[in-house]
Amino acid sequence: MALLEIKNLNFTYPEAAQPALSGINLEIQPGEFVLICGASGCGKSTLLRQCKPALSQHGEKSGAIYFNGKAIEELSFREQSEKIGFVMQDPEMQIVTDKVRHELAFGLESLGTNNRKMRVRIAEMASFFGIRDWFDSPVSALSGGQKQLLCLAAVTVMQPQLLLLDEPMANLDPVVKTDIWELLIRTIEKENISIAEKPAPHSKMCGAGFGSFVQFREVYDAAAESFGLAGVVRHEDDGGVRAA
Repeated sequence: MALLEIKNLNFTYPEAAQPALSGINLEIQPGEFVLICGASGCGKSTLLRQCKPALSQHGEKSGAIYFNGKAIEELSFREQSEKIGFVMQDPEMQIVTDKVRHELAFGLESLGTNNRKMRVRIAEMASFFGIRDWFDSPVSALSGGQKQLLCLAAVTVMQPQLLLLDEPMANLDPVVKTDIWELLIRTIEKENISIAEKPAPHSKMCGAGFGSFVQFREVYDAAAESFGLAGVVRHEDDGGVRAA
């Protein structure tokens, strides 16, 4: 059974002349890494946010989204928080505490995780993401790349089944992007998390053990085939999102 299944999804913003999403059909399997690529403004962020009702936009919607076979609107706020993670482009919009260790604990505390389990998870994630050296630092002292790593770690520590990434590396330098990309691959292998990512426009996504995908449409098929990504990479036509 697919972890996430989208059936004939349509969405139009209030007073918009054209739908932002039209006839979307998509499945994401457990442990699958999906890239959703396309021109700016063609509906990528809208699609990702529709996959987490707490963050979905207001508008006219039809079709259905299922998470583990259950209509996604029927998920409780707790289930959404625990099972569907979301990392935004700007870490300043997501960080809610003043210390690194507090940020890592925030989600688990909100779910009522017992102290022993919480300490173990936080220690594991701090080691996994390489943030032990600044574990006790104030968030204000972190670089942009460190803040983005913190956001990713703070979501992953909750052990979601699905991780939605909305251009989380758009404003980072190439070295930091490569580090985070490799961490995402390791996250899939370690936690068996499914990831749907919207990369920055005109970017090259590379990862050890995963391959690479160049967004430009003329090389899409060749790139997908060369790196064994057929059925994993998703792309968008000029008219909107379409699954490959």
